Amino acid sequence: MERALWKERALVKTWCMRGATHLIPVKGLPIYVGALKRRIREEQRWMARYGLEPREADVMTEAIVDALAPGSLTRRQLAEKVTARLGAKAKRWVQHHWGGVVKQACLQGSTCFGPNQGQEITFVRLDQWVPDLVDLRLEDAENALLRLYLHGYGPATLQDFAAWAGMAVNDVLPIRERLGGDLMEMAIGDTPALINRRDLAALQSAKAKDHAVRLLPSFDPYMLGHRDKKHLVDEADYKRVYRKAGWLSPVVLVAGHVVGVWSYERRGKYLHFKVESFTGITTTVRDRIEAEVMDLTRFLEGVSEVKFISKSK
Repeated sequence: MERALWKERALVKTWCMRGATHLIPVKGLPIYVGALKRRIREEQRWMARYGLEPREADVMTEAIVDALAPGSLTRRQLAEKVTARLGAKAKRWVQHHWGGVVKQACLQGSTCFGPNQGQEITFVRLDQWVPDLVDLRLEDAENALLRLYLHGYGPATLQDFAAWAGMAVNDVLPIRERLGGDLMEMAIGDTPALINRRDLAALQSAKAKDHAVRLLPSFDPYMLGHRDKKHLVDEADYKRVYRKAGWLSPVVLVAGHVVGVWSYERRGKYLHFKVESFTGITTTVRDRIEAEVMDLTRFLEGVSEVKFISKSK
């Protein structure tokens, strides 16, 4: 990951869907940047509620881009330069822990994260960090993003797509109209959902593995693709997975459904795993969880033990 981000520059770290940080392949970056520019309005509305008007945010964003012209800067260095130009109010919004105006600069495709300097993050100008990026028209980028989303998460509704992207549903409806016959409807229970027509054959031939077991990390994209999570986790267990303040627990999946949460603690070379199941699990599932733990132990280069805990609802 370090090599792909900072040496090969095949990945870019930036604020993107839902205003959250993501790692985006450079080849697809014009799609994400182009399609999510409407997200800037949501960020500006949020900042305006706390005293920064859109006009002020635009001026600060322009100052950020100018300040980064000579090269990368830490957040503190960037704040100093913008504050010297615009005054004390800018410092708060450049250093804001939720991103502030630097997030706006990323969403508009002007900046992105650069390599850390010690423990401090840095920012760079996107046109310098990844030269020659194609600038897509808004409509073309939106069309491509919905296709990509449905390829990864379909069948899904437009409301799911809007929640995943952080867009307004009213902004999503015209995309569906433009794509027309490229998309097709299918029912998921009583809910009409969409897929890419070109994905139909692959979906029809796909076969699920009844006891496929995976230990997913916190904030895994699989858990964030749909607004309605009933197909992922039972209602009684929802708050154990999707926690307060936007935190998302690492989960145990069996055949794509959450049956528990897990964690680990490192003490020297020893890795102490804890698996908390929401319901009883079979011996087969337990064995496959242990196999996943061993695979993680290999990756993390340690010696592991795993403790199973079953808690009632």
